[in-house]
Amino acid sequence: MKTKLKKYLILFLTLGIIAIGLYYLNLPNRHRAIIKTTLLHKLKLVDNTWNIGYTDSSTTFISPTFVVDNIYKSMEGPQALGTFQIDPNKSELVWLNSFKISAIGINELDSLPRDYICHSNVDYYDGEHYGKWELFDRIGKYYPRLTSMSSGIEEYKFPEGFGFPIFTDENIFLSTQTLNHNLKNSTFSLKHKIDLGFLKHSSGMKPLISKSLFIALPYENEPNKIDYNSISYNSNSCLPVDTKNHVYLNHEGKSVSGHWFIPTGRRIYRSKVTHQLNLKDSTTLHFMIPHLHPFAEKLEFRDITNDSTIFTSLAKNHIDKIGLNKVSYYTSEEGYMLSPEHEYELVVYINNTSNKIQDMMASVFAFMYDKDMAIKIPNSMQTND
Repeated sequence: MKTKLKKYLILFLTLGIIAIGLYYLNLPNRHRAIIKTTLLHKLKLVDNTWNIGYTDSSTTFISPTFVVDNIYKSMEGPQALGTFQIDPNKSELVWLNSFKISAIGINELDSLPRDYICHSNVDYYDGEHYGKWELFDRIGKYYPRLTSMSSGIEEYKFPEGFGFPIFTDENIFLSTQTLNHNLKNSTFSLKHKIDLGFLKHSSGMKPLISKSLFIALPYENEPNKIDYNSISYNSNSCLPVDTKNHVYLNHEGKSVSGHWFIPTGRRIYRSKVTHQLNLKDSTTLHFMIPHLHPFAEKLEFRDITNDSTIFTSLAKNHIDKIGLNKVSYYTSEEGYMLSPEHEYELVVYINNTSNKIQDMMASVFAFMYDKDMAIKIPNSMQTND
């Protein structure tokens, strides 16, 4: 009897392992990466800690170890995330003004190619942040992402005299994700190093507010009817990569996707972003940083009302491999005046030179002068003038 029971238990265990294995193998690449990374970190098979360093002008975050064992396209690779502070030992007003991400070896010393950087996002907690300044009408109104460092734009700095005001003990949410477009049949480990630079408070600083603007395209099919093996494209619609992520109802109540498949060859996609800007008054644009995927060549931010292009970002792709080498961004101390009376749009130009379908995202973080915040920050606060 015991022998028979033992056989049944072994059989059920074997079938369970097979079922779990089949389930895992049928998951999308992104979900497999999440499971693998979680297990490696939870079981402490690799370094699962964040190493954080503080100085008077920057905070450095070194991520846990990532194991890259597959081709990971944009938005698919191993990632790490957590809640941190600029300096939890102080409670001082500072101005975030520079951002940098780099790929490094697990010894935290060796520099690695930029090819392994997908993106690193910096979010703030809007309830905590705006609650400090009694800007309660902003809480829950926008997704509280401050910025993103991504492939092609791994380092940048705001114009002189501008920054994002934040207290050193205020919570921020940091996430960083790996990328591997080209190395097949290879397993290696790495970390990400994120540097957030800041200035101590002074009365001459001007606050910036960040708005995330992105191309969001309608899709032709209902999500449960999408056939990913039989794709048709019309002029400005899309097939979403994943109907559970980066799919939204826009302000008109229509289903749109911000992450879509692109066919081979050249394409142009455009999307109005006036509602995303949500300007209640005229203000000046001082900084704009794009986030693009490989095979994008150009992104334009346009004033539809004036039929003019405010900013053109040029994206340089690698010639001998997949990936973005350099993406240009907009920076200006003088700024460009944006009006709530005007309509605005993003236009992305794509050339898919591969022989297969690829994925695409096209967005910008638009940093504008924050008039309401400027009123809230009194010059009488302790400064370092």
